[in-house]
This record gives sequence, C-alpha cells and structure tokens, in this order.
Amino acid sequence: MELTMRAVAFRRYGPADVLESLVLPRPSVRPDSILIRVAAAAVNPADWRLRDGQFRLAMRLRFPFIPGSDVAGIVESVGPAVSRFQPGDAVYAMIPTMMGGGYAEYVAVSEQYVALAPRHLSLGNTAGVPLAALTALQGLRDRARLQAGQQVLVYGASGGVGSFAVQIAKAMGASVTAATSSRNAVLVQNLGADTVIDYTQHSFSEAAQRFDLIFDAVNVLSFRHILPSLNPYGVFVTVNPFIEKLSPGWLASFRRGKRLRSVFVQPGGADLDCLSRWLDVDQIRPLIDQRYPLTDAAEAHRYSATGRVRGKLVLIVNKQLAEIVVAQSTLPIEETSVSL
Repeated sequence: MELTMRAVAFRRYGPADVLESLVLPRPSVRPDSILIRVAAAAVNPADWRLRDGQFRLAMRLRFPFIPGSDVAGIVESVGPAVSRFQPGDAVYAMIPTMMGGGYAEYVAVSEQYVALAPRHLSLGNTAGVPLAALTALQGLRDRARLQAGQQVLVYGASGGVGSFAVQIAKAMGASVTAATSSRNAVLVQNLGADTVIDYTQHSFSEAAQRFDLIFDAVNVLSFRHILPSLNPYGVFVTVNPFIEKLSPGWLASFRRGKRLRSVFVQPGGADLDCLSRWLDVDQIRPLIDQRYPLTDAAEAHRYSATGRVRGKLVLIVNKQLAEIVVAQSTLPIEETSVSL
C-alpha cells in the first residue's frame, strides 16, 4: 500500500487562497537523499512569489506543487549512498526553491543540502534559519569578503535576511549600523547593532559617515544612490540577483574603486554547519515573528507579502517535534501523531 502524508500545496497559480491541505504520496528516497520527518518549515517571500506565478516564465512547476525551502526535523530514513546521517538525527536543510516540498509531513532532500541541527535551539525555531541566514552569510563572506574591523550598514535590518546580516557581521568582527523603522529600533539593538538609523526620519546618505560595506537586505536601494556613502573600494551588496547586469551606474563606479555585488543564495550543508557553530554558542539566533499551524499557510503568505515581518515566519508541521530542543546530535525515533 502506498504511504501518504498531509501537505499544503497549490494546483494552480493564484492568490493565497489557492493553497490547500492535501493527502499526497510520501516522497521516495533516492540513493543520495534523506527522508526527513518535518517538525517545522519557514515561509519565505520566494514561496508566495512562486505561488502567484511571478517565476512562471523561468520555472515550470509540477502541480500540485508543495512550496517550502526551509525545514527542520528528524531523519526518518536514508538512501544507501548517504554516509553522514542516520535515522533519528535532528537536522535542518535548505531545499532549492524550485524543488520545494517543505510544507509537508515528510520531505526527501539530497544529503548535500542537510546539516545536523544546532544545539540548544528548538526544531521549530531552527526552521527559521536556512535561507535567510545563508543569504546573509554568503553576501557578507563571499560577495563582500567582509573583514573584521570594517564599517557595515545593513538596510532592512529587522527582516529575515537583515536580522541575520546584523548578527553575522558582528560575529565576523565588523562594526554594524542598522537601518530600520522606529518601531524596530530596540529589536535591532538587541541583535547587536552598534548604531541604529531610523530610515523613516533620516537618510543614511545625508550623514557624514561612510561605510566599507552596505548590505541591502530588502532590495530597495540603488547603487547610484548609495555611492556617496561608500568608502573608496567599498562594496554594495544587494539581494537582487540580477542587479549587477542591470544597474546603469556600475561601470562608472570602477573609476572610484567601488563595487556592486548581488547575492543569489546557494543551499549547502557545509554553510549550514558554519551557521551552526555560531548558533551553538548563541552568537546568532533566529528572530521569529509568528508561528502558524501548517493549515494556516495562506494566512502566513498574506502576512509575508505585507513586507512588515520582523525576522521569520514559521509553519508548525508537527508540534511535538517542533518543541524538541536539540542537546545532542542523535535523537531516538518516536512515532508522533500529527493533526492538520
């Protein structure tokens, strides 16, 4: 008899209402993949952009499509070629966005995208880490080549990517100025920002301070606009993956040594391991705005689309598993009931 699972999926493009709870076949395990019993999944803007068809010309989805890139849970089974994980391991992963699958009781993930879950953090909160934190890490470390002691401005510092960018930049030894709205100023200070600018009242471009790195975590700044705020040989990093080819001012900037870089996040277990080392010692932590039961995914999509989320939104798939706080790398397998 075919094994099934509960999932939230959509069978056509459209508004949040096209999301529905379905009973679907449980995914099979390939030789190099891991079947994860999902505790929780995060909601990312890419999820609702896929759902409403913004990427339909670039990506052909198979319906019903289960969205969800970020998951945390327990390894149920592994393929014969898997060497680093075993059933019972607490893990987390970023699945490539076009593959999806996170809004479900089970998901099959290639071993290369998986890492052991960080210690001292619940699996529910761990689900809020992968995509946003990987984007911040790769933008700061790889695209900007951030060095200790540099002056960094994070624009949009209270969102998913921005909140991690503040913390990771601090963990890497930078001095961080965070630009956010007044309602989020205290929150961002508590993340470790050295200075907070209320961008609704003051423009950082009018200030005398110059930065070695400006990280636009919300894709609203233009390179031409921020050029005066960059130090010589400074770097502007944006989450718009195409801006390096489209920005009209980027060629002229080379005369002043200022560089434009975009970040297109790459999933990978090795970078998750890097994040876990910071998470294990509380140098960084996920900022969770709201938790929803899986069946309220449509409501979570609507809230995400407002652009006012502080940190991350998490869908609880299995309440019992989501409450597990990992104290060791391997947990016993226990059958737990899931109601959707």
